Amino acid sequence: MAGTSSGIVAGLTAAALGAVGFLAYRAQATVPAGLAGRPGASASAAAPAAKAPRDRRNPTALPTASGKGERVVYSVDDDRVWLVEEHEHVARTFRVRPGSMDPAVGTYWVSSRSNAATGTDGTPVEHIVRFSSVDGVAIGFSAAVGDAAQTAVDPAVKTGGIREDRADGTAMWNFATIGVKVVVIR
Repeated sequence: MAGTSSGIVAGLTAAALGAVGFLAYRAQATVPAGLAGRPGASASAAAPAAKAPRDRRNPTALPTASGKGERVVYSVDDDRVWLVEEHEHVARTFRVRPGSMDPAVGTYWVSSRSNAATGTDGTPVEHIVRFSSVDGVAIGFSAAVGDAAQTAVDPAVKTGGIREDRADGTAMWNFATIGVKVVVIR
């Protein structure tokens, strides 16, 4: 009986390793074109950046020097996001409530998404769009669900959730698919 049990365990282990290898291959094979070789969860900026220039007459206008092409622009100083389509057309802009940890200024790419989860602060969230991490804490956009949407962030808890209203979270979810550029500015 002991020989049969060890054979079963060996067979199950081999099958599990094969499945993991296959899934890893499929994940690598489905990386969006042009994303391979790009940084996923690390910024491309090396030095502190000055605040991106703003239009003083229109504070919600897309800041200049915020990149080119389709992208999400997030201002850590203004707590504002712009969803920018091709040809520099702003599809939507909205205010956000940052977590206790800010990403560094730089260029990132959406690296993972989840339809629903629980934030590091225990808040139920939906439409999670992740693009970075700081000290092991995932940084991304999400919308709090239910009564949690009105709860203030506890600065003592390390949170990377940049919270949006639910309608804005749905717009982000539809716009920011895997591989979409995220530009973080001051």
